[in-house]
Amino acid sequence: MVTLKDLGIGQTAKVVKLLGEGAVKRRIMDMGITKGTEVSVRKLAPLGDPIEITVRGYELSIRKADAQNIEVEPQ
Repeated sequence: MVTLKDLGIGQTAKVVKLLGEGAVKRRIMDMGITKGTEVSVRKLAPLGDPIEITVRGYELSIRKADAQNIEVEPQ
């Protein structure tokens, strides 16, 4: 299982599954990250948290804890 947290800078992946329950899963979906969506990692903060990704044409910063709940398939 590969999660969004495991991807490196410049890598692109397709969202396969959202893990987590309730409010956590809902917040991730509200950001536009849903099953089948393509995401790409743009930057990592100096200490590695948060991760800046591109999803649906806009940039989004996401915490590693949330990124770990997003299962992806690297492209």
